[in-house]
Amino acid sequence: MRLSRTFSSCLAVTLCALAWAAAGPANAQAYPNKPITLVVAYPPGGSTDLTARALGVELSHRLGVPVIIDNLGGAGGAIGAQKVANAAPDGYTLLAGASNEIAINKLVNSNVKYEAKDFTPIGLIASQPLVLVAAPGVGVKNTGEFLALLKKNPGKYSYGSSGVGTSLHLAGEMVKQQGGVFMTHVPYRGVAPLTNDLLGGNIDFGVFVLSSALPYIRSGKMVALGTTEAKRSAITPDLPALSESPSLKSLDIGVWFALMGPAKLPEPVLSRLKKALSETLQSPDFRKKMEATSSVVPTTNVDIDKFIVTETAKYKTIVQFANIKE
Repeated sequence: MRLSRTFSSCLAVTLCALAWAAAGPANAQAYPNKPITLVVAYPPGGSTDLTARALGVELSHRLGVPVIIDNLGGAGGAIGAQKVANAAPDGYTLLAGASNEIAINKLVNSNVKYEAKDFTPIGLIASQPLVLVAAPGVGVKNTGEFLALLKKNPGKYSYGSSGVGTSLHLAGEMVKQQGGVFMTHVPYRGVAPLTNDLLGGNIDFGVFVLSSALPYIRSGKMVALGTTEAKRSAITPDLPALSESPSLKSLDIGVWFALMGPAKLPEPVLSRLKKALSETLQSPDFRKKMEATSSVVPTTNVDIDKFIVTETAKYKTIVQFANIKE
């Protein structure tokens, strides 16, 4: 009797182990089977938030589970990014991040605790150029006039951005470095107060995300001097790129958005997410939504790991040149 019970127990354990072993691959393939949280490291309404919400709809459709947007703003995006870096690597907490919190924050703020190795890059979502604008009262209408004015009056003029260490700030410093000109940087707490001061003539120049400035450019309340990417944006082919000026020919900076997960995402989960994102980027409806926010979806597959390394190196150069610290 005792041997029979022992045999039965061993058989039960063996069968259980075999069942779990067989279920292992099935469990991995079952991802996702519950809602996914997509963290946005900024308040609602901004370009990152709009990108994330459009992406969330598409991912939900393709993955078959709800995608919940979690706006967790603060510290230039670092708080939301840190939440994802700390999350379990199971694919249920992801970051719809911008260049600022993914690649720039750590370069300008030693208090930021996460690093690139704390994330698994999934893919590039979209990008958007910045634009350098002038208040109408300054009297310049193009890049050439802008550079000539600053060279003639070093230190007299100022430009505003949405804050220290943002991509907008870095773009302004790149213009100074490559153009051999000087203007004082005035950091604002966001785009709204910068817009008010520029429209009121209280500041001479400003660097904006294209979508924020475009209505004012079209209405004549701001003068567009040029966009900041290497080529003219497909969204605004009528606006020149600053790089068309010989002294700014190497200028190439914008805002980009990427889908990120915590470090060490399991390969089956990462593959599933990459496939869903790739299908999303090919969706005409998604592309149309992005164009409405002045963002451009990549037309070819981007090596996201290499892309982030290259972008971070570019930001590091300008941060060191301008000695940017926060």
